[in-house]
Amino acid sequence: MLLARVNSGAAGMSNDCLFCKIATKKIPAKVVYEDEDVFAFEDINPQAPVHLLVCPKKHFESLHHASGEDLMVVGKVAMIAAQLARERNLQSGYRTVMNTGAGAGQTVFHLHMHLLGGRTFGWPPG
Repeated sequence: MLLARVNSGAAGMSNDCLFCKIATKKIPAKVVYEDEDVFAFEDINPQAPVHLLVCPKKHFESLHHASGEDLMVVGKVAMIAAQLARERNLQSGYRTVMNTGAGAGQTVFHLHMHLLGGRTFGWPPG
């Protein structure tokens, strides 16, 4: 499945952001997907057998900081998460999470979606 380029690219990166450094290959990571707008990599502290982080290359702190111009890339993050779930045969179920702000558990302030699968999850989360 290929999605259209949304033209966010390296111009919107931050020099002091951990995820921007991963996107620009300044810090190593187990990258499992990358295109011009979005990249995904394995979480270094997995909370499930499959735990990937899907990020836009454009830097913005969270969903709260996204604007109308970010609509396409935020949607693309979600669609890439679904594609990665299909590729990993997570048809029995998976969870996608976007933490927004420290109070919600966000620790890296670059918008990202967690894709978790391979185990049963309870409700409510957290």
